[in-house]
Amino acid sequence: MRPSSLLAACGLVLASLVPAGASATPTPSAGPVQAKDAPAKARTAKAAPDTWAVPRTAQVTIQGRGFGHGHGMSQHGAEGAARQGLTERQIVEFYYPGTTWGTAKGRVSVAISADTDAQLVVRPRPRLTVADSAGGGRVRLPDNGAKQWRIAAAPTGAWRVSYRTDRWRRWRDLGGTGELYAGGKPITLVTPTGEKPYRGRLRAVRVGADVVTVNDLTLESYLKGVVPLEIPALWSPAAVRAQSIAARTYAAYERAHPRSASYQLCDTTSCQVYGGVAAEHPASNAAIDATKGQVLTAGGEPAFTQFSSSSGGWTSAGSVPYLAAQKDPYDGWAGNTVHRWRTTVDDTRLERAWPAVGDLRRIAVTARDGHGQWGGRVRTLRLTGSRGSVTVTGDAFRWALGLRSTYLTLGVAAR
Repeated sequence: MRPSSLLAACGLVLASLVPAGASATPTPSAGPVQAKDAPAKARTAKAAPDTWAVPRTAQVTIQGRGFGHGHGMSQHGAEGAARQGLTERQIVEFYYPGTTWGTAKGRVSVAISADTDAQLVVRPRPRLTVADSAGGGRVRLPDNGAKQWRIAAAPTGAWRVSYRTDRWRRWRDLGGTGELYAGGKPITLVTPTGEKPYRGRLRAVRVGADVVTVNDLTLESYLKGVVPLEIPALWSPAAVRAQSIAARTYAAYERAHPRSASYQLCDTTSCQVYGGVAAEHPASNAAIDATKGQVLTAGGEPAFTQFSSSSGGWTSAGSVPYLAAQKDPYDGWAGNTVHRWRTTVDDTRLERAWPAVGDLRRIAVTARDGHGQWGGRVRTLRLTGSRGSVTVTGDAFRWALGLRSTYLTLGVAAR
């Protein structure tokens, strides 16, 4: 992720982003008075107690800040910074301190998660061409009235190219892997859940026992299907340009650390959300073009530019020095509805999630990261009940309860 999400793995994703196609208002991977953050707390200071007795029937109120893991750039913070007049370069230099500028170009290969059947099926179009990785050149597919073209495994194990009119008919078998392209024009991929156009080339590859559809295309074309799904395309241009730089850098990093021998990136929040041509928006395309080739580097290589929806006022330390924990003065603009948040759950929700505790009697936060309000993000908690105690990580607590982040504190009352 999103790198957040990155909205996690890839760290991303862990940003918990909500794709919105070419909409002008996707939720950033996870608003105009400037909200002020509480003063930074010393590592040992607490703004609230971290141990709560739990009555037999209780309601737990969770106050939190931010959305996502908090590593690197806050997307809401990028918009807040742009509204204060920062350029895209100033924005990314703030969120990735210690990186340097570089360039990246070339192609990327992306696994298409929606294509879950064991075949590659596309709609016919002018100049649709098939290439065989075993040689033999490129062959233009005929205009023969086909409704669909398919590459799938034949009974012999070879890749077979077929076309469908009233039924599927064999056209020819290939010596190697088959790849389809259309002279730079989009190709419409048919999946079990619908159709979607993609730029570049589409090929079917074997990954273990599975058949995976891979989209091979230029880095810049790939970004056009990513950026508007990671940040609203009609936000301030500097914020969208900053997202373009972060996303390009992240893709270049993933390309250097590929997911598979057959492809480099995925198309979900485990990498970056990628929607092909249907996701593109003129405003984000302009931001990508304006920053063409620009990336951040560390040690001469593309940086690991994780990002998430909102820092809540403090970014969190990541796995590399330039993903630093630091106060974020830009995240709290009034349009950021996840800068602060609140939710309430019954104690039974926690008891169902961790049945080993029995009847929950006490909640204690046992470690925080030391940065920001309440002592920062929760690292570990201990839940104690009638049957015993369990220690859980902040991330496990977040995911079990569907919370926006681990930057939180609690309140407990009888119900």
